[in-house]
Amino acid sequence: MPHAVEKIVVYFETLTPASVERFAEHYTEDAYFKDPFNEVRGRPAIQRIFRHMYASLHEPRFVVTGRVTDGAQVFLTWDFRFRFKKYSPAVEQVIRGASQLRLAPDGRVCWHRDYWDAAEELYEKLPVLGGLMRWLKRRANS
Repeated sequence: MPHAVEKIVVYFETLTPASVERFAEHYTEDAYFKDPFNEVRGRPAIQRIFRHMYASLHEPRFVVTGRVTDGAQVFLTWDFRFRFKKYSPAVEQVIRGASQLRLAPDGRVCWHRDYWDAAEELYEKLPVLGGLMRWLKRRANS
């Protein structure tokens, strides 16, 4: 499955609003997806999440920084780079996370779980809420 993994990595690193429409090449019809904000089944539902990403953020892109493959199991680490449309649009943000994928026999993704810390990687970067989150973190650590 190394070829399938490389194909998925290239797809995500070159993802565009237009290529979201080509999810059928990379995801099975009944694929499962979960991240800190969503849990859905079915390729159309997953595509809606990625369409929303492009509608909500400036220049979102993934940079895969590592990969581990064990048969049909794939673990990718990545940096997700973007700019907020509403908050500090000039400042590029980075979320560091990982994806656990299971591949179907044809090499397409049938199960996709993203792991990243929404509090540290996102909420702390927002005005007002970020200050509260950093304060809560300091209080919890004292």
